[in-house]
Amino acid sequence: MPDVVDLIMQDHREVERLFAELKDHPEKRPLLVPVLVSVLTAHSRAEEAEVYPVAKDEAGETEEVEHSQEEHAEAEQLLGKLAGTDPTSPAFDDVLRELVESVTHHVEEEESSVLPGMRERLDDRRREELGRAFAESRARHMGDRPGEATRDELLAQARNAGVSGASGMSKAQLEKELHAS
Repeated sequence: MPDVVDLIMQDHREVERLFAELKDHPEKRPLLVPVLVSVLTAHSRAEEAEVYPVAKDEAGETEEVEHSQEEHAEAEQLLGKLAGTDPTSPAFDDVLRELVESVTHHVEEEESSVLPGMRERLDDRRREELGRAFAESRARHMGDRPGEATRDELLAQARNAGVSGASGMSKAQLEKELHAS
């Protein structure tokens, strides 16, 4: 089983490839947008559920994970906006550009801090265990839509983001808190 860092980086390269296709081949947008939405949402949910708690607790990446969780919330909002925008309209290019900038920034930060920290502080066996958990979680979340997280998923996101008192919040309160940051 590949290690979790390698799997995350493979997903990053796949998302970058999809971004390039969306930019270079507007005629493919109706087919590619659902693929991008599915891949990016499943990737985020798997990181939030399996990777970020370990990066915080075992690799000491607390601030980085809190920041990454905020970036996931921003990307998810943009992804939902992209999915709801006519792929032939000029507005689509604007939303796509904003999404690409947001995700590219997130990937650069994650690949320069969180992932190297995990590679350095977690042994091979632990990274392989996490790789398996990440892959299984990602597969379960394939097909999830932006903005449709369950309360448990929102609770995990809130913990990753360092929101205090999250366990006592309703789903609506969690959504409000996560989108406020």
